[in-house]
Amino acid sequence: MTIRYLSKDYAVGPQLMPADVAHLKEQGFATLVCNRPDGEGSDQPAFKEIASEAQKHGIQALHLPVMPGKITPADRDAFAALYAAGAKPVFGFCRTGLRAETLWVDTRDRLQEDSGPGSDR
Repeated sequence: MTIRYLSKDYAVGPQLMPADVAHLKEQGFATLVCNRPDGEGSDQPAFKEIASEAQKHGIQALHLPVMPGKITPADRDAFAALYAAGAKPVFGFCRTGLRAETLWVDTRDRLQEDSGPGSDR
């Protein structure tokens, strides 16, 4: 599994499988945010499968599905609210990680976290 840290409290990666959740717990993640709509690909598990596994490991799992290349201002606002309220660190994921990264880049200036130099892992 690929984990790319964009800040000290936010990382992104590609589609998770339920078996990946234990590894993310070992890495210290407290919240997962899925940006992929259910049924987008035949190879992806349903979000409820990820959420169920996350619950077993004491990790919060949130679903904010966004369409590739069509992230709206409402999507950005929802992400900023989820991130602000979620336990840190947060792992965002979608098919490739790009939507999760885009949401972070588009909202990081309004988030409380220091995303400047030296905050990356």
